[in-house]
Amino acid sequence: MNSASMSARIKVGAPLELGESSYRRLLDAAPDAMVVFNQAGDIILLNVQAEKQFGYRREDLLGRKVRTIIPEGFSERLLADGLRSVEDALAQQIGTGIELTGRRKDGREFPLEIMLSPLRSGGDVLVTAAIRDITARKAAERDLLHKMRELDRSNEELGRFAYVASHDLQEPLRMVASYTTLLCTRYKGKLGSDADEFIAFAVDGAGRMRQLIQDLLAYSRVGSTVKDLCSTSSEDALERTLIILRSVIEESGAVVTHDPLPTVLADDMQLVQLFQNLIGNAIKYQPPGVPRVHINAIRDGDRRWMFSVRDNGLGIDPQYFERIFGMFQRLHTREEFAGSGIGLAICKKIVERHGGRMSVESQPGVGSIFRFSLAGTETKATRSTEEKLACL
Repeated sequence: MNSASMSARIKVGAPLELGESSYRRLLDAAPDAMVVFNQAGDIILLNVQAEKQFGYRREDLLGRKVRTIIPEGFSERLLADGLRSVEDALAQQIGTGIELTGRRKDGREFPLEIMLSPLRSGGDVLVTAAIRDITARKAAERDLLHKMRELDRSNEELGRFAYVASHDLQEPLRMVASYTTLLCTRYKGKLGSDADEFIAFAVDGAGRMRQLIQDLLAYSRVGSTVKDLCSTSSEDALERTLIILRSVIEESGAVVTHDPLPTVLADDMQLVQLFQNLIGNAIKYQPPGVPRVHINAIRDGDRRWMFSVRDNGLGIDPQYFERIFGMFQRLHTREEFAGSGIGLAICKKIVERHGGRMSVESQPGVGSIFRFSLAGTETKATRSTEEKLACL
């Protein structure tokens, strides 16, 4: 770093002029290690924290090169600092500084964060380095990364277990359901009223268990799918959904409308499932009257779309907004509304698998608006040939 460039920086940066003793007292009051050096890289001043951090006595470091305590990367850091504007250099704070490696007197190395600031003392140009030992922070980052990896692995194993367990349960449950239904058909009225009631309970329980298992399988498949997210017409996905829900819509007299919908990056099957669950719930949880559902999408930033599914249903008390997206969470009894309580959990998992977020706005007796965000096709405009072929 040449003298002319450093001098120019100091003039713009409102230089600090202090006597050595005053500046030493100021440095000793700092919570971080502070080292002052000249243009040749010689240490001319340091504080008590620097002595403790690097394991040297003050007199052992005075006059020695900064490379003694910061052996690698420091020269490059000075060059980068010399190329920056004074405003940028002075605005830099500990917590956003450059990360380098320090070396203690006993040879042990440790990670540090450093911030450089220009200083003028008399006619000389100096640089002050604020240095922080970030060993604890790095250890915490490693620990957090390890825990995140363990959590991901645990979630994957849990998903595989749920899939296998649910899949394997279907066959014996199918047999139970078949024989209880056969008992109900052949022996109704022949074994007494109590027997009829008990058999009906068994048939109902088997049916609800079958639905729970199917929903659990659907939930586990959301995370286990490896299908690429492809350019998908959300309007086409909605039309396919309405075909699936045709009988439900006709039976309830529901009116489902939508604005023009965009093309997004999505797994088309999961997008259909998402629409199916949301529209199906909107039609199911209704007071007497005509269910009305409207779907639209607006830009949410430059590269995302925010979808809204609005209904005129029963509505939801705000205290339950978080709860409804959990597994097996129900706000109504089975006698009021059938279902397993997994539908919205599946919706949330689908949206998160697509890198989006899901929320709800609602008031009891007014209706609900479920919102979810999906990426637009612009986010992967430069997809590879292999990715494009995978979507065909």
